[in-house]
Amino acid sequence: MSSVVSVISAAGALLLAPPVQGAPCPEVEVVFARGRTEPPGAGQVGNAFIDALRSKTDKSIGTYAVNYPADIEVIEGANDMSKRIQYTAANCPDTTLVLGGYSLGAAVADIVLGAPTKMFGYNNPLPPAMSDRIAAVALFGNGTIPFFGPISEISPTYGGKTIDLCTATDPICSGNLNPDDIIGDFVGKWSAHQQPAYIDSGLVDEAAAFVAARL
Repeated sequence: MSSVVSVISAAGALLLAPPVQGAPCPEVEVVFARGRTEPPGAGQVGNAFIDALRSKTDKSIGTYAVNYPADIEVIEGANDMSKRIQYTAANCPDTTLVLGGYSLGAAVADIVLGAPTKMFGYNNPLPPAMSDRIAAVALFGNGTIPFFGPISEISPTYGGKTIDLCTATDPICSGNLNPDDIIGDFVGKWSAHQQPAYIDSGLVDEAAAFVAARL
């Protein structure tokens, strides 16, 4: 009988106890957009970057993987990235933000940082005040570089906070293609755009060092 009473008392205590609060806001949140066709999450480059950043700072690092199909939907990704930035800024006032993206994900970040108003389905632009909350940006294999230049040219506000990395022969971002055999040269250099080219070459680690110095 006493055991039954004990169980009932314990159950009652649980019902009367206040709800468990969510995890405290991290000191830093990395908002990262994965590359095209990668499965949901931060992607290989994103995960490697986050791991490298954690190894270079004592600050607590939270993460948010941009929620988008990662096929051709850069606008959908940009809207989600911007929404997350504004959500974290409003709900975690002491959290510093770091943005990142690889390949298609880098183009997602380009829109968020470079489009000051609504356009072409991008309906959630960042308020100017968000620039004070974003400490650094790390981009890899950014295909917009050959067409629009690096972030420093697209958005001077974020240029000094951004590291925009491209391997020497990456056909997506280097623009270094043989005009007499563009397709063949593109295919031949494709491995320079793949995730291992950025992870194994030390470029991800370089980006983490750049970001850590700004936290």
